[in-house]
Amino acid sequence: MRKLYVGNLSFRATEKDLRTWFTQAGVAVTNITLLRDRLSGEPRGFGFVEVNSDEEADRAIRALNGQDFMGRNIVVNEARPPREGVGRPSRGGRRDW
Repeated sequence: MRKLYVGNLSFRATEKDLRTWFTQAGVAVTNITLLRDRLSGEPRGFGFVEVNSDEEADRAIRALNGQDFMGRNIVVNEARPPREGVGRPSRGGRRDW
């Protein structure tokens, strides 16, 4: 299983829209996660798509990266692992910001 980053999405895009777009490119999708702001619930304009194989992931990147989707040129590439120390601060502890 490989995870792909999908960026520069329209804020109107839904999981269903993205699944349809990938399927039209001949890519079978196993899971889609579109990220939303924790406080407002508004879309953040990016997400992740999981596919079953390296071949599917490569096909998606070649076919879809830089293409128009809902009026925007989309970025599709391999997702990087999360960086350490990024995200919510731990409870307790002092913050100097």
